[in-house]
Amino acid sequence: MAAAVKRKYSDSDDDEENEPTRRVRGGSDARSRHCPYLDTINRSLLDFDFEKLCSVSLSHLNVYACLVCGKYFQGRGQKSHAYTHSVQVDHHVFLNLHTLKFYCLPDNYEVIDSSLDDIKYVLNPTFKTDHIQQLDGASKQSRAYDSTMYLPGIVGLNNIKANDYCNVVLQALSHVSPLRDFFLQEENYKDIKRPPGDIMFLIVQRFGELMRKLWNPRNFKAHVSPHEMLQAVVLCSKKRFQITEQGDPIDFLSWFLNAMHASMGGNKKVMSSSVGKVFRGTMKIYSRQLITKDDTGEAKVSEGTEKEAEKGPETVTTSPFMYLTLDLPPPPLFQDEYEQNIIPQVPLANLLAKFNGETEKEYKSYKDSTLKRFELTRLPPYLILYVKRFTKNNFYVEKNPTIVTFPVKNIDLREYLSKEPDIQKKHPNTTYDLIANIVHDGLPGAGKGTYRVHIYHKGSGQWYEMQDLHVADILPQMITLSESYIQIWELRKDQLGDTDITVDS
Repeated sequence: MAAAVKRKYSDSDDDEENEPTRRVRGGSDARSRHCPYLDTINRSLLDFDFEKLCSVSLSHLNVYACLVCGKYFQGRGQKSHAYTHSVQVDHHVFLNLHTLKFYCLPDNYEVIDSSLDDIKYVLNPTFKTDHIQQLDGASKQSRAYDSTMYLPGIVGLNNIKANDYCNVVLQALSHVSPLRDFFLQEENYKDIKRPPGDIMFLIVQRFGELMRKLWNPRNFKAHVSPHEMLQAVVLCSKKRFQITEQGDPIDFLSWFLNAMHASMGGNKKVMSSSVGKVFRGTMKIYSRQLITKDDTGEAKVSEGTEKEAEKGPETVTTSPFMYLTLDLPPPPLFQDEYEQNIIPQVPLANLLAKFNGETEKEYKSYKDSTLKRFELTRLPPYLILYVKRFTKNNFYVEKNPTIVTFPVKNIDLREYLSKEPDIQKKHPNTTYDLIANIVHDGLPGAGKGTYRVHIYHKGSGQWYEMQDLHVADILPQMITLSESYIQIWELRKDQLGDTDITVDS
C-alpha cells in the first residue's frame, strides 16, 4: 500500500481527489495559511499570455507556473519538472494554470492566502454584468504593477514578428461593444454544442480570453501578448495565416469572422450567431451580361472587345455580406507642375454610391463581362467598409494612394437602402459613427508595409492610435488624412435598439 501511495505522489500528474489525504499525512493544513515563501513571489516576471506548456517537456498537461521566475513546469510529484526546479533553484511557490490553485514545493501543500487573488485574476480575468454595462461610460485609468497608467481596452499588443496585420483587426474588434460584452463572460459561449474533436472552436475560446485580458482593469503590465490567439489562428487556418509573414488584414478579417460565425453554430441565416447579429447585412445584386454580335450576326457573350454590345436579361439575387468593398477611382498617371505625384482625394459618399441601386459597374472575367448594380436591403448594427487599395497584375502589385475623406460621426446611409416600404420600415435609423480605422503605410502590396489602427474609446471620448505596443492619443481631424484601408462604423447608440447577441446552444 505504501509503495502504491508513493508511486502516486511521485507521478508528474496531479491526483486532486487525494488532496485531503495528502494534507492529513503531511500536516499541511496549518502551513497552507502561513506559507513562509510568499515574499519570494516576483509579479514583474509573471506573464500568462504565452502558451501554457512545460518549458522542459513541452507538454500541455498539468502545467504549473513558478511564481518566482515565471517559467512553466509540469506536475508537482517527486519526479516532476516543477519539483526538480523547486529543489535545484530554491523556488517554492507554484500556480496550477488549470485549477488556479497555489502550491508550495517541495513540501507539496496547497497555499491559501487572499494576497494571491490578484495573480489569479490576471491569469483568468472575470467580469460581472454590472461591470460590463459600465465599460463604455468609464474613463478611469488603471495602474499596472510597474506603475504604468493605462485605459482598459487601450493597451498595446506585442508584435511577435510580422503579426501587426492581425493585431489591428483584433484591436478593432475589441471595441465592437456587443461582441466584446458577449466574450467577456465565458458562460455565454462555453456550452455551445460542437462536434467531437472540433478544433475551430479554439479560436472562439482564445478570442474570449484575449478580450478579457485587453479589458482587464488589474493587469500587471500595460500591454498584452496575443501569442495564444495567434497560435490558434495558425492552427485553425491550416497555416494560411502566419505570425512570421506579413499578411492582409481584410483576408484575415474575412476568414476570422466567417470562422467564428461557423464555430458558434452560424448558418446562412443572418441572426444565427453572435457575429452574424453584429456584422451581417444583406444586399440585392442586379446582374446582366454584355452581349456582342460577331460578323455573322450571331449573339455571343462579350469578351471585352470594342464591338457594339447589347445588355442581356437582368437577374436578381440576394446575398449576405460581412463587409462592403469600396472601389477607388484610378490614380492620376501624371505628376503636377512641381513634378510631385498627385494624391487625389475622394469623399466617402462617392464610393458608397456603388450601393445606391442605380450605379452600374462592369465586371470582366476571362470569358465574359457582366454589368452589376447593388442595393442594400439590411444594414447591420456595425458596418465594415473595405477600401480596395491594391490591384494586381502579372508583374507587380500597385497601391492606390487616394485619400478618402469622411466625417467621423453622423453619416447617413438611408439613400443606399432599398426603397421598398417594408425594408424602409425595418430601418427607422440609418446614421453611423466611426469607431475603428485601419491604415496601411509603406510599400505597395497588402503583404508589405505596416498597419496601424485608430480606435475610439467611448468612455473617455478620445481617439487613440495603436501600432503594436505603441499607443498614443490622436486628434480626429488627423484620422481622415491617412490611407484608410478598413473601417468599422457603429449605428448611433440611441439607434442600435436590441443588441443582445446571446446565441442558443
